[in-house]
Amino acid sequence: METRVRFAPSPTGFLHVGNIRVAIINFLYAQKTATKITKENGSKFFLRLDDTDSQRVKDEYREMIFQDMNWLGLKFDESFKQSDRLARYEQAKNQLIASGRLYECFETAEELSLQRKAQNASGVAPIYNRASLNLSVEQKNELKRKGLRPHYRFLLDDKLVSWNDKIKGKIAYEGRHFSDPVLIRELDENGFGVPTYTFCSVVDDIDYKITDIIRGEDHITNTAIQIQIFEALGAKAPDFAHLSLVKASEGKISKRDGGFDVKTLRNEGYEPISIINLLAQIGTSESIKIHENLDKLIEDFSFEKFSKSATNYSLSELIEINHKILQNVSYDYVLSKINENKINYKISEKLWEACKSNLSFFHEVEEWIKIFSVGFRYKNSTQDLDFLNQIIELLPLDTSGLDAWQNWLNEIKKISTRKGKDLFMPIRLALTGKEQGPELKFIINLLDRAEIISRLKAS
Repeated sequence: METRVRFAPSPTGFLHVGNIRVAIINFLYAQKTATKITKENGSKFFLRLDDTDSQRVKDEYREMIFQDMNWLGLKFDESFKQSDRLARYEQAKNQLIASGRLYECFETAEELSLQRKAQNASGVAPIYNRASLNLSVEQKNELKRKGLRPHYRFLLDDKLVSWNDKIKGKIAYEGRHFSDPVLIRELDENGFGVPTYTFCSVVDDIDYKITDIIRGEDHITNTAIQIQIFEALGAKAPDFAHLSLVKASEGKISKRDGGFDVKTLRNEGYEPISIINLLAQIGTSESIKIHENLDKLIEDFSFEKFSKSATNYSLSELIEINHKILQNVSYDYVLSKINENKINYKISEKLWEACKSNLSFFHEVEEWIKIFSVGFRYKNSTQDLDFLNQIIELLPLDTSGLDAWQNWLNEIKKISTRKGKDLFMPIRLALTGKEQGPELKFIINLLDRAEIISRLKAS
């Protein structure tokens, strides 16, 4: 049987780490499954845009979803928009009306709010009382003549709903724990009601033959309801896997607050594979491993590793992963990144190898390129000038050799009583202007002898 999964973001904001994690897990599962079955069956990964909320949907968010997915390398087989399928939802709506599972309701938001307050005051669960279900045809017509426009609720069966969740295990809801959900919002002046996510999602999953729904645990109650909608439409519900929610160690994760969205992470210089490494592995029973590509992540994927409790997303951990990723990228990758981003500077392989261990982000190398350019000068401290001028005469004639620094250091120690930081720091500052950075043995290899002397003399 072909495995079919989907990622269904709503283009009402930029993708944040919480929902892109869902996309990553769906992608890895599809790829892992594809390696276990025949090519004829394979697997399919769909990108579905839940865009029926026309008031909040924006083109820039829709376009950014595609850009983010492409940048992360999460290739999907097909994409579609719910806004293109309204006629299909209308058809499914009529099917549920005909079977008696969808009924008209006329309560206003204010009336429903008062009902809930009264129920809470009486110690009764705030579940819709189904008053509209008892209206006669004449009463409904009278309400319509008064200008009230109906919305439609799904009639839930009072029965046990359960499923074997691939992460949470056995989940069961006994009896009617929820209000009959609104599947079609209030009709507009043209008699058209906008279908809700709860409804559209089920219709889409049926039509696209989705076999596995992988999403956040905040959808568990939706699942209990949607299983009944699947059955009412004559379909078998897919398998479910509910991921524990991601909480931020630093700050708040929200598509509206920003800072944790993929667009921002990309602009700040994170490598796509760094983001995937972190989000694919947090919330599992194993420590995070650094993989240079998706292959190993796909190979290691298993729902059995995922925790049932909430997991933390740490920006500092992502920075550390990004730093480690940069230590392992090839020089060819560096060149391709420069060309891809139309960067104006050039970098030699020698300079990259010397500087990469000091980088958390690729763009930081630009500062080191400027430092190693002819003409860079640091104003040396007056108390160090005598020492710096003394050691000029000891500088090897050839500074390009790997042993040049050690030979120079051996000579310096013969004429100076300086030790440790007092010896190294004035030289480092003179040559780079920074207290930290590449080892001095690499620094003098990257500068010719005349340039080193000029920097030692700078005051």
